[in-house]
Amino acid sequence: MTSLYTHQAQNVRKTWFIMFVFLVAVTAIGWGVSEYFGNPVILIVAVVFSLIMNVSSFWFSDKIAIKAAGAKPADASVYRDLHNTVENLAITAGLPKPILYIINDAAPNAFATGRNPENAAVAVTTGLLEILNKTELEGVLAHELSHVGNRDILVMSVVVVLVGFIAILADILWYATLFGGNRNRENSNPALMIAGVALIVLGPVIAQIMQLAVSRKREFLADASGALLTRYPDALASALQKISGYQSPMKKASSATAHMFISNPFGKNGKRGNTMRKLFSTHPPVEERVQALVGMKV
Repeated sequence: MTSLYTHQAQNVRKTWFIMFVFLVAVTAIGWGVSEYFGNPVILIVAVVFSLIMNVSSFWFSDKIAIKAAGAKPADASVYRDLHNTVENLAITAGLPKPILYIINDAAPNAFATGRNPENAAVAVTTGLLEILNKTELEGVLAHELSHVGNRDILVMSVVVVLVGFIAILADILWYATLFGGNRNRENSNPALMIAGVALIVLGPVIAQIMQLAVSRKREFLADASGALLTRYPDALASALQKISGYQSPMKKASSATAHMFISNPFGKNGKRGNTMRKLFSTHPPVEERVQALVGMKV
């Protein structure tokens, strides 16, 4: 029978799988480029960098995610109600109180990060604090604490670093191929040259697949767990409707960190209703999440 502990174990296994895929992908890209340029040192550098990034993503992904979002520590005296709410919810959930951060952004949103509950952090935007009432804010914070309890934060945080790095690497290699040339091109195997260019072009696609490995089902589970924690699913449903209705994107919206937020950080105008967009979205449609919450019995 599937349980919360099963989900936690799956997330740990998924994290190791994503890190393995990253290692293979970067090594493959490095091999392709080394063949294209006729320089085996590139392959060695790619392997070393992939190992370093895997280790860094596990230990420092939360700090990198916080930095990327432009979050600052939430002063306990200024944001006393926020601290009290999170502390009460953490006690109810049986979790350590996470470190709280504030993002100075009018767009309402929030995310949780960290490699485990003992090293977790929750960040909320100033817009979220302004637009939601107390019960709605509790619903959002309970949702984020559920990500912590479900161990979603580990895989979500690791993906931030690895996806961002592989996208940047692919861009660098692409421009190097366009403008760097290959001194030994006439002596290279054409098939290997084509494979090298193909790997560079497919880099962003690999990154997208890695990001989509963070299943969108995690949001439904966190919604349900958060609603059970507060015993008031309608509050979270109302909060999601308010958040998703905001028009403008976040100031530091990024495809590398988009999957971490409770709602799409690119704003209402950044979401298109076509099937392809839905397929490659990191979040399930808000309408489906709200419908699931409204139908809950707690």
